Amino acid sequence: MIEDLLPAEVSSAEAFSDPPDVLLFPEEEALIARAVDKRRREFTTGRWCARRALEGLGVPPAPLLRSERGAPQWPSGIIGSITHCAGYRAAVAAQADKVHTLGIDAEPHQPLPDGVLDVVSLPAERAHLTELSTVDPNTNWDRILFSCKEAVYKAWYPITREWLGFEDARIELGTGTFTAHLRKEGAELAGRPLTRFTGRWLVRNALVVSAIAVTQSPDE
Repeated sequence: MIEDLLPAEVSSAEAFSDPPDVLLFPEEEALIARAVDKRRREFTTGRWCARRALEGLGVPPAPLLRSERGAPQWPSGIIGSITHCAGYRAAVAAQADKVHTLGIDAEPHQPLPDGVLDVVSLPAERAHLTELSTVDPNTNWDRILFSCKEAVYKAWYPITREWLGFEDARIELGTGTFTAHLRKEGAELAGRPLTRFTGRWLVRNALVVSAIAVTQSPDE
């Protein structure tokens, strides 16, 4: 499912259940020594997916620890992203000399809990969702918006090492696509101002999945 949103330069792996008998490296086990069962399963299957994605790039298995803010610490020369929700885990990875940044997110295709939309969205976005819901009331546009914003943060942070709030990106949703207009100034990507991301989303198997992959052009 996730591979349908990504360019050829990106390797991906996903799971719709937690495979039994997955082994972690001791260093990874230490990270979740006190975790509850749900968190252990998310973490373990996420690392399993990540190693499968890395295998697609020819990268041998190695511990994937945590960097600051809990993001996975990928091998040198590799970028990646991991996501998980109920019934789904996925990971993507790419060579850093081919892809600038990656961000993926998965969510259940259900309405956001009461009150959440007002916290995570801008007034213009809520008006946009109202228009979309009028045309297609069976799609949970609020959850798609939330997923896209999560993917934006995951793509943003490795570049800037700075926090990006929900209010710092205005999302425009298209048919299976989205544009994130970044409202935080000063960031650069490949020597140019970073003002927006474009990405893709899909709804399938009662899930919402979104992805951003910024590939490098030949002259960079």
